[in-house]
Formats: sequence, structure tokens, C-alpha cells
Amino acid sequence: MLALYFHAHYGLDVEDLPFWKSLAEKQGGPLLELGCGTGRVLIPLAEAGYAAWGIDKDPEMLDFLQGNLSPNVLPAPHLLEADFSDFNLDRQFPLVIVPCNTWSTLDADTRRRALGCITRHLNSGGLLAVSVPNPQVLLDLPPNAKPEVEDEFEHPLSGDPVQVSSAWKRSKDRLTVTWHYDHLLPDGDVQRTSVEVTHELVAAERYLEEVRSAGLAIEATYGEFDGSPYTAETENFIFVAKKL
Repeated sequence: MLALYFHAHYGLDVEDLPFWKSLAEKQGGPLLELGCGTGRVLIPLAEAGYAAWGIDKDPEMLDFLQGNLSPNVLPAPHLLEADFSDFNLDRQFPLVIVPCNTWSTLDADTRRRALGCITRHLNSGGLLAVSVPNPQVLLDLPPNAKPEVEDEFEHPLSGDPVQVSSAWKRSKDRLTVTWHYDHLLPDGDVQRTSVEVTHELVAAERYLEEVRSAGLAIEATYGEFDGSPYTAETENFIFVAKKL
């Protein structure tokens, strides 16, 4: 059920899709997405005609993605259940992307090992592109927040409303967000599904230092998907790095 809710909820967000497509147009295929989930980004890229590979460690998300693919999408994406920090596809890519704030959920050791895998899977001139929530904005949040309804979507199966709320707890080095999906049934009952996600609060420059230490050169940084520069107030921190 969580995969169904994730796809319906995050499927409302499309502002970043032109950014990933522009990178695919620049680099060509095949491309690799780490943390492909239910395919919010991977499916549009495959539908645009790019040979796509997707890795995720959650089998439920991958099963949903596979079941949601149209048979008309050719070539069909290659999907693999694996950990970011330990995979081997026996090939290299001109583009590896990590969208959807996934990178900030990894701890420092996992990021280091993941960068080793990514570097081995990039060809010369290949790009790594990553988006995370702006770490400075997260650091400025209050230490605690109670659940508040912030979104609503139609349940994909029943058509009933599903309300989305979130609460969080913040320390000096991580932010743990609890998402609640409340399925509002016609008889007045509420079916709640909850999931907890923890983001590491890593300074933007530290992310860049880690990438440089892996042998990649920083190509660009952005604060928004329209190419706006990164500042302490922008919603996102996006970086693109190149394998020389």
C-alpha cells in the first residue's frame, strides 16, 4: 500500500522532470537512476525514448514500477533490487541521477561507498546529478513539529480522499520526518499508513567535498530546477559532477 501512496503523492510533483530530461538530452542514453522507487522520474525518461536502468532496494516499489509500465515503452527499463553502495552492472553510463531527495537519506559511509560504485559506472565525461533538500533550510526548522495536513490526493483504487500530513524531529545532524497517509473512508473511519524518513543534515560544501574526493569534478550547482543559483534560502541543493 505504501508504494501506491508514494506514487500518488509524489506523482503530483513534476517541476523537476524537465531538468532530468535536459540532462538526458545532453548526455544521451543509457542512463541510470539510483532510488528509482515507483518510477516518478524513470518512467517519463523511458517514455521519452531513453534506455533507462533503475536501482532500488525496496522490492515493493520496484514491483509497483514494473506493474505500472506500459508495454509500449520501448526499450523497457532494466530494474534491479540492490543497495546503492554495492552494485555491479558490468557497464558504464553517460548519466547517473539521484533525484527525489534520496541522497540525503544516506549516511556518510554509505555515500562514500555509493560514490565508489557510481564512479566505476560512469564513462569518461559522464555526469552524476543529485538533488537534496537545502540543508541550511532544514537546519533552520524548529526542533519539533506536530502533524499538519499539507496535501490531499484521490485514492487510486477507491477514489476516496487521502490526506497527507507530516511531523518531524530535528537534532543538530539529522531530521526525521514521519509521513501520515490518512485514507478517509465513506463511513467516517480513517485508515492510516505511516512511514518515517531520516535526512542527514550535511552542509552543501561537504557534499561537494565528498564528490571531489571520489575523483569527480563539480560541473554546476543550483538551488532550483530552473537553474537558479543555490543560496541558503533556496528550496533545494542540486549538484552536477563529471568524471574526467
